[in-house]
Amino acid sequence: MSSATTAAPEAPPASGLDRYFEITARHSTVGREVRGGLVTFFAMAYIIALNPLIIGTAADSRGLLITGQPKLDAAGATIAANVSGSIAAVAAATALIAGVMTILMGLIGRFPLGLAAGLGINAMLAYVVAPQTTWPQAMGLIVWEGLIITILVLTGFREAVFRAVPKALRTGISIGIGLFITLVGLVDSGVVRRATGTPLELGVNGSLIGWPIAVFVVGVLLLVLLYGARVRGAMLIAIVAMTIVAVVLESVLHIGAVDPQQNPMGWALNIPALPATLFTLPDLSLIGRVDLFGAFSGGPQIVIAMIMTVFALLLADFFDTMGTIVAVGAEARLLQADGNPPRTREILLVDSLAALAGGAGSASSNTSFIESAAGVGEGARTGLASVVTGCAFLVSLFFAPLVNMVPSEAVAPVLVIVGFLMMSQVGTVDWDNLDDGLPAFLTMALMPFAYSITAGIGAGFIFYVLLRAVRGKANELHPLMWAVAIAFVLYFSQGLISAMIA
Repeated sequence: MSSATTAAPEAPPASGLDRYFEITARHSTVGREVRGGLVTFFAMAYIIALNPLIIGTAADSRGLLITGQPKLDAAGATIAANVSGSIAAVAAATALIAGVMTILMGLIGRFPLGLAAGLGINAMLAYVVAPQTTWPQAMGLIVWEGLIITILVLTGFREAVFRAVPKALRTGISIGIGLFITLVGLVDSGVVRRATGTPLELGVNGSLIGWPIAVFVVGVLLLVLLYGARVRGAMLIAIVAMTIVAVVLESVLHIGAVDPQQNPMGWALNIPALPATLFTLPDLSLIGRVDLFGAFSGGPQIVIAMIMTVFALLLADFFDTMGTIVAVGAEARLLQADGNPPRTREILLVDSLAALAGGAGSASSNTSFIESAAGVGEGARTGLASVVTGCAFLVSLFFAPLVNMVPSEAVAPVLVIVGFLMMSQVGTVDWDNLDDGLPAFLTMALMPFAYSITAGIGAGFIFYVLLRAVRGKANELHPLMWAVAIAFVLYFSQGLISAMIA
């Protein structure tokens, strides 16, 4: 037999799509990327409903909503039509900016990462910044933050800090985010709630009762069975299946939204009811409503206060993103030998531009979402998944009622299981080494307990530097570690600093 007949058949040539996104090289398929992208979208879709409820309902120092309309009438009553219009406009801006920037992350960063308006920053804008300024001025501060952080990327500073983070802290960040995302899932499902006698409690008065919690519990069981059986699309199947169950329950039982006093067993975020209409035209009137310099007009105290605000926004965005990228990259097994993902600078650049775009679009600073780990858990490994997620956000501009039909209780099981998957790295921490173990522990603990990724990372940085300094190992520290630790000390002291300059 000739050698021609015995030689192994050549592999079919990779398509341009495969080569660009390195689908085969990252041991994935187009099908996995599509499923992973859709799972990430459904895990993030709550932001389309939640962001408008935060920044779309808050008034600025003039009593105006973000649309420029008054929130209250002369008698002090809420003008429902104005609030409703504000919510719709913010929802459209939220979906548009998230869609465009997530697609850019896929095309430029080529990383399975979704971006949208960041929680925490939007609350700070609504409840702290806007009441002291106007909404266009508040969004101007976001644009400044985005510009500065973009400059830090282009000069290589942000990437240098990213690469200077030691392995122990990287591992602590990844595990801490796993715990954080688990708590998010438990809270969004109503399984963990605020309590009166204790900080948190289980379910309703310590009991797992109510149909929404049942949807979550059944969703977890279904997902565990599907995942254990290695069923393709397990997470997406679980989300869709439990959404259908939730819609049926709501249509029959009329459960309604949760109310701690009147209806504690209601749905936590979205009510899974069939919408009256599936198609809506988006209101994009908020795009470009920005005042870059108005917030800095006034005396020196005002200027210093606004600079501190931009600094706080910058630091939160800077390190939230770092933690998310490390965690998602570790879960996807995409981190290189130095602990960094491929195309780090491109990923950071898109994330920085997303902050700028969020301010320019009046959607609040956009940042990388840890819920992207849900898509990675479904198999996403490349930027193609991000393109799918971004396209889904753009489609949601016109089908917002359908997206809002998915309740958080149907998505929360995915977050909990992903949190479990991210715990696999806990054994790599050298717990017998105080210098590594304690900073990693504080990072893991403070993320869920303080409900802040930034707080956890900050504590880890400070104690990592402090322990090495007092134990005679200061020469082992990268100079950037000192700079970041000092920056976090200022971050945690911003309340004191603000009081001193007031």
